[in-house]
Amino acid sequence: MTERLVSHLRYAALAVPDYEEERDFFIRHWGLTEAHSEDGLTYLAAEGSSEPFILRLRRDEKRIDLAGFGVRDRADIHALADKLRAEDVQFVHEPQELTGFSGGYGFRVFDGDGRVLEFSTGYQQREARKIREREPIPAQLSHFVFNSSDLNRTAQWYVDHLDFTISDSLVRPDGTDMMHFMRCNPNHHSIAIATGPHHSLHHLSFEMRGIEEWMRGAGKILRSGARMIWGPGRHNAGDNTFAYFLSPAGNTIEYTTELQVLDEKNWTPGRHDISHLSTQDQWGTAAVMSELVARESFNDIDKGLFVAPPV
Repeated sequence: MTERLVSHLRYAALAVPDYEEERDFFIRHWGLTEAHSEDGLTYLAAEGSSEPFILRLRRDEKRIDLAGFGVRDRADIHALADKLRAEDVQFVHEPQELTGFSGGYGFRVFDGDGRVLEFSTGYQQREARKIREREPIPAQLSHFVFNSSDLNRTAQWYVDHLDFTISDSLVRPDGTDMMHFMRCNPNHHSIAIATGPHHSLHHLSFEMRGIEEWMRGAGKILRSGARMIWGPGRHNAGDNTFAYFLSPAGNTIEYTTELQVLDEKNWTPGRHDISHLSTQDQWGTAAVMSELVARESFNDIDKGLFVAPPV
């Protein structure tokens, strides 16, 4: 098995035009904690995570600003940077001291589609606390899912350059690939790539303490007035629960729990036919996935490709 240099998904950074409304929703309803704020920039933490923040919001035209990943130490930062440089990956900046909130040391590159990725280590961590029984707030960030108009090319970039592994795939009845779930550690997936009409955010997923907290959280968000677009149910690939909502900015966000942790040495990737109802939802409690439901997660075209965010 390849020794990966990327250890875990740290955070997602999004730009949104309705910044105040989005920020208020994630704090007041979704259950994140404001760790730091500046003019038009907010860093939001999960109470159950030692990451200094798991979501960064910035006031600007809607886009994915970047996906942040953790790396074990400076030696691995330099090893990864050397590898990517040798493979002609385009850098935003070389390894350096990071001056943003929580600091650290790292670098940024563009992925094959032009999204910005950050790799960092040595940042200041926060004190996590145990999520209480029945407390309906996220414990941590679970995964980040991108839409791509060229699914296999996008996924292969992460395999070739970052040593991610495909855990499972969703396929159409004719065998055409539709989605790849990709891991950088034993968690079934930290990112996934979905087929879409353009490059954009598909969804962000937040891990709850357990089933009781997940279900109470879903009810809480419904009562906030946010629209549930799919769920509640339980996926086949990853074996995790799902409840998808639309944020005020029109981004799809998910409460989930019990994502599968793999025995990587003995795991065989599956190819799951989406026409089988158990592939969509093992429980049969969610509406059948349709073109209308899927369209909700196509999102707006991301115009920020190969453009680095200003912070």
